[in-house]
Amino acid sequence: MAYFSLVEKTKVDIKGVKMYDIIYIGGGLNYAGAIVAAKHGKKVALIEKDLNQLGGTCLHKGCIPSKMFLHYANLVYESKSEIVEGELKLSQKILFEKKDALLRSVTKVIQKQCSYFKMIEGEGKLIAPHKVEVNGKILEAKYIVIGTGSHSFIPDGIEYNAKDIIVSDEVLMLKKLPQNIAIYGTGAIGLEMASFFATAGVSVTLLAHGSGILKHSHPKIQEAVLTQLQKLGINFLPNHPIKSAKSTVENGVKVVYEDESSENFEMLLVAAGRKPNVSVVALDEVTVKRGIVTDDMFETTLKKHYAVGDCNGKVQLAHAARAEVLNVTERILGKNPSLLNLEHVVKFIHTLPMSYATVGKNRDILENEGIAYKESLVTLNQFTYSVYNHAGKGMMVSYVDQEGKILGAEILAPNAEELIATIAMSLAGEMHLDQAKETILAHPTFSEALERTFYKL
Repeated sequence: MAYFSLVEKTKVDIKGVKMYDIIYIGGGLNYAGAIVAAKHGKKVALIEKDLNQLGGTCLHKGCIPSKMFLHYANLVYESKSEIVEGELKLSQKILFEKKDALLRSVTKVIQKQCSYFKMIEGEGKLIAPHKVEVNGKILEAKYIVIGTGSHSFIPDGIEYNAKDIIVSDEVLMLKKLPQNIAIYGTGAIGLEMASFFATAGVSVTLLAHGSGILKHSHPKIQEAVLTQLQKLGINFLPNHPIKSAKSTVENGVKVVYEDESSENFEMLLVAAGRKPNVSVVALDEVTVKRGIVTDDMFETTLKKHYAVGDCNGKVQLAHAARAEVLNVTERILGKNPSLLNLEHVVKFIHTLPMSYATVGKNRDILENEGIAYKESLVTLNQFTYSVYNHAGKGMMVSYVDQEGKILGAEILAPNAEELIATIAMSLAGEMHLDQAKETILAHPTFSEALERTFYKL
């Protein structure tokens, strides 16, 4: 049990219940709100079941280590150019050690930042309005902010063992790469890890429950991403729902499909999505459906009780969670922040060598909502910069309404997640197409293609 020292003279009521202004349950991106609240003089407690995991899934088992893995895998990919003599090989052992050292260092920094408030190691339960039970004790606060994250979903029939049938938690703990792997799922985790393993020299079979990938993206982007995966040597098998998967003694993982055909793989990565962690709620006043139900201000069905990040089931992204908890904290502090528009959250998938990013409304959303729009698509093969950046199949698509207001964009390009920032800021500023046309972007860069999309409208 770890109790970090921090807020002095915490109020205690006559029954011995410790009183706080705000209790944050979950130490993922929730810590960012706790820091702000404590610095503004609030008495704060943060409850996290494992303080060595402070910073959450993103830092320890998600965004940070996965992008580190992809960064070094991309170096291997780049080395395969005919211009480069010799061949690079990824050392998974050294990569794992560097990843662990980085995470330990960052965790220490976060722990130091959290020295303004009480951190309690344990599993918190919201047992009554304003009351949280942890380690057999009851804490009370005027405001409760739940940020308990999510966990990997394991479909029925798959016998997960964390050894050769793994989820994203384990994939980033591998010290040795398998010779072959099957990946079940074509979301962000599935596509990113398929890119990593393939560029690192592992034989990859990508299994999809349905017929395609990135179904909500522009059709031409779907085609280009599939081509990119196949160029990496990934064997994509659509319409292959798994009926059962079980580890065997001699033949690795036996995967049986719903049509009763089967294959064996050395390892199976289950990347079938994530489910909100909602077991923290142990009272009827807070409604739980897929996630913890909240309004547009992230307040639950119980006043002064909030749910942010993955646990509310809205947008399962670390930067969304951070924005939500800061928005809630500012509201508690009386600053009356604007409502967050979750359509303005950048979403991206870091495939190799090109990644996909989108923000705002895209074709799929606009057509489903019946909104009249104009679309402009520019392919990157028009730019010489694409030749030596493996971006010949890349593209940028911009969307505006009939009056020329920018609605959103989709990008398939190297570092798309960086390039999309221009559109994200345009949406925040409610920029018009005419204003965008006045922007002069650098040459030679891929941002020029984004500029070109506006001139084509």
